Amino acid sequence: MRSGGLGCPRPGVKSLLKQQSDPRQTEFRFCRARAVYRAPASSTTSPVMLIGDSGVGKTCVLVRFKDGAFLSGSFISTVGIDFRNKVVNVDGAKVKLQIWDTAGQERFRSVTHAYYRDAHALLLLYDVTNKTSFDNIRAWLSEIHEYAQQDVVIMLLGNKADMQAERVVKREEGEKLARDFGIAFMETSAKTGLNVELAFMAVAKDLKSRKTRKPNDPKFSVTEYVDQEKQSQGCCS
Repeated sequence: MRSGGLGCPRPGVKSLLKQQSDPRQTEFRFCRARAVYRAPASSTTSPVMLIGDSGVGKTCVLVRFKDGAFLSGSFISTVGIDFRNKVVNVDGAKVKLQIWDTAGQERFRSVTHAYYRDAHALLLLYDVTNKTSFDNIRAWLSEIHEYAQQDVVIMLLGNKADMQAERVVKREEGEKLARDFGIAFMETSAKTGLNVELAFMAVAKDLKSRKTRKPNDPKFSVTEYVDQEKQSQGCCS
């Protein structure tokens, strides 16, 4: 079975919802769960959302970053919203990332819309072996423009970069799309770990910079940071 082809296994991830036969009932249960589990972010907590079509590997990327593992085996799609927390060290300071893994299916889209406005950063994923998931990126960016904060950090990730034989989206296509929208881009692999840590650390550094930067300090650039890190690591992806 393809890595992350239909989502990822769910062990250890905090699930806020259970599948319901009636989507309206699912959303009602979600709203109740949201009130119970989701508190406003503190000054030391930064909410980060993983978004993109179902099956692009959002859960696998999250688990790779949080636990350093790749989940293989039976695959199911995320239902509603799942989350994990991870504290990272950024230039000697601790930054707590509250990472939300969202459902990519259309019927849960109204659920994820409710979370956009509180997100400090958005990691938008597509699958390099799935052209449709790439073609839908513009629609996802349109939703971000409509529902998210104007200054939200956005990074585009082309996931499953390890699957070269099945690739249908060239890296240059992802780079061009990111340039067109003025956002950072890199390719990742939850299976090998390629650039997963770098993606989250780049976001964490940007979020920390925004909280501590003085008026005359230069603005942190995610794209420049990523390029510098890739060069220092001898990485071209």
